[in-house]
Amino acid sequence: MTEPQPGTPAAPERDLARPDGSTVRLALVVGGLVLAVLLGFGLGRINGDGSPAATGLDSALADHTHAPGTGAHEHGADQGAAAEAAGLAVTASGYTLTPLGGEFTAGREGELRFQVRDAQRRAVTRFAVVHEKPMHVIVVRRDLSGYQHLHPSMAADGTWSVPLTLPRAGVWRAYADFTAVADDGRQVPVTLGTDLVAPGGYAPRPLPAPATAATVDGFTVGVEGTPQAGLTVPLTFRITAPGGTPALERYLGAYGHLVALREGDLGYLHVHPEPELVDGAVRFWLTTPGPGRYRLYLDFQVAGEVRTAEFTVTVP
Repeated sequence: MTEPQPGTPAAPERDLARPDGSTVRLALVVGGLVLAVLLGFGLGRINGDGSPAATGLDSALADHTHAPGTGAHEHGADQGAAAEAAGLAVTASGYTLTPLGGEFTAGREGELRFQVRDAQRRAVTRFAVVHEKPMHVIVVRRDLSGYQHLHPSMAADGTWSVPLTLPRAGVWRAYADFTAVADDGRQVPVTLGTDLVAPGGYAPRPLPAPATAATVDGFTVGVEGTPQAGLTVPLTFRITAPGGTPALERYLGAYGHLVALREGDLGYLHVHPEPELVDGAVRFWLTTPGPGRYRLYLDFQVAGEVRTAEFTVTVP
């Protein structure tokens, strides 16, 4: 260190315990940024927990469209949730499907009655209208035959009912597909499943082989697309009749409604359509959670009548 020359005033010593002005300003800026991040995280936890119910995943997927020509793709972090099969349990997302009765005689009309109850065992009476109905019920035998798509009515006490005929003996699966409105206004999409029984000899029918075309009431329905496990894949259905291309009408708010069921556990898959026809055809986006065989049921409407075309697809 250089000593000061005689007669030269010494430089004032810096007070090391007191930060200068620039240091204080920098500390305040950094502290403000950290506080903003922490507050944002906390508010996000308060307003929603990130689950599909809190973020409206089903609604977002239903409104999600893809540009023409888009191929198989992933959706990032929500891909696993979108691919999970639903309808495997009577309880999910805090709601329970409670059958009321359930005795059926094969070939004879009966009545399906049930309630949806919340975590406090209260009958739920508030449901959002989705695809023009507050409740969709799918019924199919465990060999994936006898598909029915029903829309029950609800009584004031939350009891849903609809006439139902199980045409053949055996165990049948019923799915309640709905969006409940919680006390805080959140809309929670849920699919719950339960078994129905029509006593008698059960002779399961073999699942038809995969095919790219199906015929129903003179209409030919062709399907294009190759499902892939874990990916969202476009499936395009083109409907023709002996007189040419029929005038498709909207059914349940869209030009078609598609249900996919997995062979074995009968897992129920949500399938989302494009809002408009694509080159005159109906396009859906299917996400399969894993390999196996799936049965597809396409409902479409022409001249006020709804028909169902069925397909078997194999996912390697």
